[in-house]
Amino acid sequence: MEEHYRPDAVERNAQQYWESNDVFAVREEPGKPKYYCLSMFPYPSGRLHMGHVRNYTIGDVISRFQRMQGKNVLQPMGWDAFGLPAENAAISNRTAPAAWTRQNIEHMKTQLKRLGFGYDWNRELATCDPDYYQWEQWFFTKLYEKGLVYKKNATVNWDPVDQTVLANEQVVDGRGWRSGAVVEQKEIPQWFVKITDYADELLDDLDQLEGWPEQVKAMQRNWIGRSEGVELDFQMEDGSETLRVYTTRPDTLYGVTYMAVSARHPVAEKASERSREVAEFVEECRHTVASTADVETMEKKGVETGLYALHPLTGERLPVYVANFVLHEYGTGALMAVPAHDERDHEFARKYRIAIRQVISPNDGRDVDTYVEAFSEKGLLTNSGPYTGTSSDEAFAAIAQDLEKRGIGKRKTNYRLRDWGVSRQRYWGAPIPMLTLENGESAPVPESDLPVALPEDVTMDGVQSPLKTDPEWAKTTYNGEPAFRETDTFDTFMESSWYFARFCSPWKDDGMLDPEAANYWLPVDQYIGGIEHAILHLLYARFFHKLLRDVGLVNSDEPFNRLLCQGMVLAETWYRETANGGKEWFSPQDVDAEYDGKGNVVSATLKADGKPVHPGGVTKMSKSKNNGIDPQAIIDEYGADTVRLFMMFAAPPEQSLEWSDSGVEGAHRFLRRLWRMVHQHVSDGGTDGAIPGEPDEAQQGMRRKTHQTIAKVSDDFSRRLTFNTAIAAVMELLNDAGRFEIRNDGDRAVMQEVLETAVLVLAPVAPHITHELWQALGYTTAVVDAEWPVADERLMKQDSIELVVQVNGKLRSRIQADAEADRDQLEALALADENVQRFIEDKTVRKVVVVPGKLVNVVAN
Repeated sequence: MEEHYRPDAVERNAQQYWESNDVFAVREEPGKPKYYCLSMFPYPSGRLHMGHVRNYTIGDVISRFQRMQGKNVLQPMGWDAFGLPAENAAISNRTAPAAWTRQNIEHMKTQLKRLGFGYDWNRELATCDPDYYQWEQWFFTKLYEKGLVYKKNATVNWDPVDQTVLANEQVVDGRGWRSGAVVEQKEIPQWFVKITDYADELLDDLDQLEGWPEQVKAMQRNWIGRSEGVELDFQMEDGSETLRVYTTRPDTLYGVTYMAVSARHPVAEKASERSREVAEFVEECRHTVASTADVETMEKKGVETGLYALHPLTGERLPVYVANFVLHEYGTGALMAVPAHDERDHEFARKYRIAIRQVISPNDGRDVDTYVEAFSEKGLLTNSGPYTGTSSDEAFAAIAQDLEKRGIGKRKTNYRLRDWGVSRQRYWGAPIPMLTLENGESAPVPESDLPVALPEDVTMDGVQSPLKTDPEWAKTTYNGEPAFRETDTFDTFMESSWYFARFCSPWKDDGMLDPEAANYWLPVDQYIGGIEHAILHLLYARFFHKLLRDVGLVNSDEPFNRLLCQGMVLAETWYRETANGGKEWFSPQDVDAEYDGKGNVVSATLKADGKPVHPGGVTKMSKSKNNGIDPQAIIDEYGADTVRLFMMFAAPPEQSLEWSDSGVEGAHRFLRRLWRMVHQHVSDGGTDGAIPGEPDEAQQGMRRKTHQTIAKVSDDFSRRLTFNTAIAAVMELLNDAGRFEIRNDGDRAVMQEVLETAVLVLAPVAPHITHELWQALGYTTAVVDAEWPVADERLMKQDSIELVVQVNGKLRSRIQADAEADRDQLEALALADENVQRFIEDKTVRKVVVVPGKLVNVVAN
């Protein structure tokens, strides 16, 4: 082997070996334990960022470790290729989204290979390929036939200039992000999938997911939002109609002091005809983008309609308001307002001087001022007619029963979850496989006509989808009669909701999945991705998996057994203030900074001009603050293994990782040191020889440390997924090995075991350098095919241990004791120690605290 570590050559050789031998290609092997490791596939933006690198390194480390455990490991990779960013880039670059996307895929694939990730590239897929989305289209038609798909009008954010629907995040201060036009709330036909039919199962099955973070499960529970309540009717005073509302707190019914409806409720429309003030407010609401999250923070505004509803139990006249915090698409579009016991209702009532009536008192008898602050807890009813004095839970049942007897209410289970709207009015997506017939009815595209291929040779004008501007594309026939194709495309969550299953048989061209292959590999054993996908993607994927199960394509209930949400990659930010009071941000790679011993910035200058820049704190890598680090530049300088090692060593995978140039340099020094130790060992002829049958004390100690390291790293890699502590254990092993004196062939054999162990346990993290070093250590097989080392319990045992001895908490001595010594023996040894005796002389020993294996503390005064 060469004397000096040259990452470029080492990594090129290893990658050529893996590719030429198709090392990571796998097939189903019944009878052999399988392991399916999957990282969330990327959007092909054109360049990997450090978040990608961290995510995929974690997955690759787990995959390689499981392979060394003797498992049949599947680790695939693909591309979440549809979506609006490609359209925007195509407009900017004056190209078609398809060409831009596929060019980016090739570039990012090269970057992934450069990092040495062990993917089965034979299974690569891109969601923009017709042979992928045709099966999504086929499945959608089957769901339609099962009654799980329907079309209805839905409210959307409509840009009247760009003539397109906008997502909430594309609306800035009420205007379209691109056109600047005032956004309208508009009803248009949309396709929906009935995810609400699976609400209970999606909620209840979260209890099966023992390998998921509790935080993610809690987020999904809240999103589904199952609640037990009562649906009841308030009759309008003029007898025209009823206001139907849903409440989870019927115990507060006697505290209702007003009613509120959405701007699109029939009562609001009726009031608009009579009042200009109401009409103007309703129009204002049409230009307001509000989600359930927005409602919590937005200013509560409304207008009185002049209409009244009657309380169902007391007959009291209740004013009806149109309010911006009532969303038409949630619930019934109307609510009963109880300002004394609901913060939102309270804020509105205080603003518009509406009565606040307390009907719940705390269980502990304390006084609360509901005019100052809403009391939203359960308690004892007051001012509630015949229910006064009962508990909230008792009143729930009694009032619900009363309403049911009167025929004006009923118990109901409700959900925050709404059906999944899958229509998008954009071009770069999979066409929805539905037809509109001449009579206005809908029909699915016949299976023989699938896929409905997206035309890729298009010109983007930045306004409308080419599917909508080309009337000829939509024209087709159905049963010999004229029909029109749907010009909306699927929400891209559709593609990402089943890709994990398609990876099991991506080459199957006569069906969506091969059930035999799918049921061999699924569910995914380890799924890895950001916490930002905790709700929508993961919920939709779980839903899709259950749909696949119910049509007989898979036989498991859940798609992902274990979920790891990796933390963000953070980096320092640097800026200068501009003349207009703004900030100009500079890349950390363009700044020279000096730090004191505590890590505080002493000085920082821009390399280009030597002038000062200011620290802006450590934050997530982003374009806006120009603090992203280009992975390719670091790989070119230090090699892929250094980047991988730093990513795994700098922090536990679920925590945020702060980028550190010195940390990267430290990781590189460690790899160089490992290389030097192997080179020195090989040069000294140490690859041959047997470990002595009766090793001396130094050899025993070195072997003990080696096998303790194997046990530690094995647990960290498999159970705990704490790769940082595993790497630290290997560093500690090599530190001890550096002090181990080589005197004879037996010592060289012990050192061979140390180095073999280090190479093997580092192979998942730094696969290139270990590929080379394994060969140097005398093996003809590749380290990627080697078995994980097994710790020998006998060698890990110690005959004696060293303990710290303290007197009144201060270190006074160290003692050697039998490893099996009990507390009494350790106490006696400590008290008998000569140095300890000096410090307790003329004092009374009050207590002796023994921490087995660590210390003895003598308390004396």
